Amino acid sequence: TKDIGHLAVHITANDLASSGAQPIGLMITALLPSSIKEYQIKEMMQQVNGECEKLSMMVLGGHTEITDVVNQPVLSVTGIGKVKEDQLILSKGAKPGQDIVITKYIGLEGTGIIAGEKEEELGKWFSRAFLKEAKDCLKDISVVPEGLIAKEYASSMHDITEGGIYGALWEISKASGVGLEVVIEDIPIKQHTIELCERYDLNPYQLISSGSMLITTDHGRELVAALEQKGIKGTIIGHTTDSREKLIYRQGKASNLEAPKQDELYKIYEE
Repeated sequence: TKDIGHLAVHITANDLASSGAQPIGLMITALLPSSIKEYQIKEMMQQVNGECEKLSMMVLGGHTEITDVVNQPVLSVTGIGKVKEDQLILSKGAKPGQDIVITKYIGLEGTGIIAGEKEEELGKWFSRAFLKEAKDCLKDISVVPEGLIAKEYASSMHDITEGGIYGALWEISKASGVGLEVVIEDIPIKQHTIELCERYDLNPYQLISSGSMLITTDHGRELVAALEQKGIKGTIIGHTTDSREKLIYRQGKASNLEAPKQDELYKIYEE
């Protein structure tokens, strides 16, 4: 992807933030194809350095290699952060009877990638302004700000990545041994995501969603208020239960959440 440096930094920082940690720095191993151009390498590293600067992180080291083993750039990133031992938050920390909160909107990462990768094709159906707004979703994929707020309220936090919100809900439920009851109409989603998913027949609830954090807490309303004080949208979408059932309500009718499948994003690359 054109945004590989940008995404590599934020995905790594998001993993740290979801554990309650303050990101400090990262180390990068870059395996690059022989076909790559010098300007592309510079652009990738400018993205990495630019995003690290925004997050007050440092590039602490790494390795770059041109190799015929890969035909696309591959970045392996190790993040380093700090957190007090008694403040470490894990995905398995959810308890029955807690609110389930998510931040911002699902599908931000997927929406930005689709709009960028398929911009020329999508121009047949959507305006330039609409596609620019869709691509700009990638500017909102950091969950570091909400992680620093939510760790004061959360029993578990999980950045919503591959598999989308459905995958994240499944993982929290399995890791913690709790059930779920979620109202699908309460899950916040941008019109841009809906439109692009309809165009490519994708399920937005299984679309990669960096930029949105899933949080379980005893204090959902207080957390939402604290987030919104900092200009971050927070939404209660349901609650955990003491059963093992994972229920998604659509128009009042319950269905069982299925195990995560391949992320919907990959379908746009299929022939």
